[in-house]
Amino acid sequence: MSDLPPPNQGNQSAPGPQPYLGQGQQYPPPGAQPAYGQGFRPKHPQAILVLVLGVAGFFLCQLLGPFAWVMGNKTLKEIDANPAQYDGRTEALVGKILGIVSTIILILSIIALILAVLFFIIFAASSPEIFSELENETYSSALGAVSR
Repeated sequence: MSDLPPPNQGNQSAPGPQPYLGQGQQYPPPGAQPAYGQGFRPKHPQAILVLVLGVAGFFLCQLLGPFAWVMGNKTLKEIDANPAQYDGRTEALVGKILGIVSTIILILSIIALILAVLFFIIFAASSPEIFSELENETYSSALGAVSR
């Protein structure tokens, strides 16, 4: 007879989980892989545009801020209405926030400009002798240069 153990007939069970690299850990269970085309959602067509407007409004021209804010609101509503169809929520949200910040900076700049003009007008109206002295000096130096 042979020295081999008898074959296990009819009572074969599935092998249990195997240890992972001999450290007592087990392999993770196999996950379901998405079929081709699933799991990838294209970015919303305006998500990158909102981000670019927000960055440009923050760093270059604050007049673009309100446009980024309004377009960001619209884009976020469309993404939230169709979460399975569109991606790009992060880009739209960052663009919207930068649009809000640049709009606030724009408003503060306009207020500062208005206050500076009012201050200049009030200062000019309260001390006309300063401007008359400057005018006299300018005219006298101009006449002196002409007469020489």
